[in-house]
Amino acid sequence: MLNSVYRLVSPGVILPRYTDSGKGGVVVRPDYMAICHADQRYYLGQRESGVLRRKLPMALIHECCGHVVRDDTGTYSTGQSVVLIPNVPGQDDPIIFENYSRGSRFLSSGEDGFMRETVELPPDRLVPFRNIPLPVAAITEFVSVAVHAVHRFSLLAHSRRERIGIWGDGSLAYVVASVLKKRFPQMHITVVGLNSLKLSHFSFVDRRLREDDLPADFQIDHAFECCGGEGSAHAIEDIIRCIHPQGMVTLMGVSESPIPVKTRDVLEKGLTLTGCSRSGREDFEQAVAFMEDPLFSRRLQFILFEDDPVRSIPDIHRVFATDLNTPFKTVFRWML
Repeated sequence: MLNSVYRLVSPGVILPRYTDSGKGGVVVRPDYMAICHADQRYYLGQRESGVLRRKLPMALIHECCGHVVRDDTGTYSTGQSVVLIPNVPGQDDPIIFENYSRGSRFLSSGEDGFMRETVELPPDRLVPFRNIPLPVAAITEFVSVAVHAVHRFSLLAHSRRERIGIWGDGSLAYVVASVLKKRFPQMHITVVGLNSLKLSHFSFVDRRLREDDLPADFQIDHAFECCGGEGSAHAIEDIIRCIHPQGMVTLMGVSESPIPVKTRDVLEKGLTLTGCSRSGREDFEQAVAFMEDPLFSRRLQFILFEDDPVRSIPDIHRVFATDLNTPFKTVFRWML
């Protein structure tokens, strides 16, 4: 069976390709997708030229929900709603999480993502869901990244967890704050950002501060860095200054440039710096469980902008342009 795949062949250029499908897995028709900053970096050509040469052509998008159209494995029912897991596990290691395992791969990062007519995956790369609005279900992968980071925090951080600081006022910070409040409802959470309008969306946290106006006596037990880019340097510097000794710093922001870290202060305070990226099936399952809570789901809707449906290649270009002017997450119905 021929399948249409919409690949980025060079920055800003998307062309259809036709491939054979039918390898005996689960065939899913995508319903809704969401755009990630990583997709934008490829689309705009903001990765190093060597990276672009190595990874393109490639279909973008790794945040997606859909419905089953055929399952040769007998695991799912036709029409069943599922979220798609873009992580392809590598070497099986009981100690290492699947998203860090050697040889693991990631769809839309060197392999075709979900901008296809249909997607065929093994049954363990799908998680079924019910009672989640499709635009919200589209960002399950994004939520699962926050779930993974909070899980690692729960495993590694010392037991004094009264005050947590989150640096960043974008989508990642919002979702991390939401997951933390869900897991640890009594925890005092402060969000530190630069954009007052964005910070106004964080009404469910305990305190909101501007990074350029931090009180001299502001202190926290642990921190999450969710800035990325050039903002990571300032955030990490603030965190190291404000965090109590032996605190845990969870690094989640992606930067294409080296970020300076004051290692002397890290050593003097005995800090733990933990990098978190991507997620695995267990994180997706927990994210779905959270998102099936109507209150949690409604909270996520505040950061979603639903663009018009995508029915053509010009529509793909439109949603990427729209996303550049969307403060948080752009989602859209996939009808190609």
